[in-house]
Amino acid sequence: MKRHDGRKPNELRKVTVSKNYLKHAEGSCLIAFGDTKVVCSASVEEGVPPFLKGKGQGWVTAEYGMLPRSCTQRINREKGGGSGRTQEIQRLVGRSLRAIVDMKKLGERTVKIDCDVIQGDGGTRTASISGGYIALVMALKKIKKAGLISAWPVTEQVAAISVGMKDGQPLLDLNYVEDSGADVDMNIVMVGSGKFVEVQGTAEQQAFSKKDMDAMFLLAQKGIKELFLMQNKILR
Repeated sequence: MKRHDGRKPNELRKVTVSKNYLKHAEGSCLIAFGDTKVVCSASVEEGVPPFLKGKGQGWVTAEYGMLPRSCTQRINREKGGGSGRTQEIQRLVGRSLRAIVDMKKLGERTVKIDCDVIQGDGGTRTASISGGYIALVMALKKIKKAGLISAWPVTEQVAAISVGMKDGQPLLDLNYVEDSGADVDMNIVMVGSGKFVEVQGTAEQQAFSKKDMDAMFLLAQKGIKELFLMQNKILR
């Protein structure tokens, strides 16, 4: 099956990362999955939410948003906490990054990851997680160098990718055209040890088989291993 952008079924879109994209953030990058572009920044603040005060541990949280002209037609700026989709995605990003941080080693401080989509073409949540990890590590390296933390709190890598089924063919890293017309679409978040943080999957047209699911999982594992290599290269 030939995809409309010329990729093979098991091929990622071109992934590029520009480090230190923002001047003032402790860690930041611009990550692009094809035409999807997300600015990820990490801000370190002293203190933790009220439910963690006095427990000697930190917190990692995330916010996500799409800029008005990130899509083909202008979308309104979100107010009052954002739409249900926005809240679901930022919670997903936060969960994914908390899964690879030892909060005790972070101390009573909070790292806030902001993921701002400046151009959307499918896979904005997976790009946010994969780029959010890079921004997080950069920020933690900075505060460790400054002596604010003594032990390295990151336990392993985390990245995410989308997969799907179209006309019986499993596809890796769906863009918007593929995602909107897919029979099945899934978002998979994995850590470096090969375990899963989250699996989101939905049949849009008809139910899918375990054989289909296994095929999509294999594609996701392949794609995420490639993302891990990319993250390591960027952070080296």
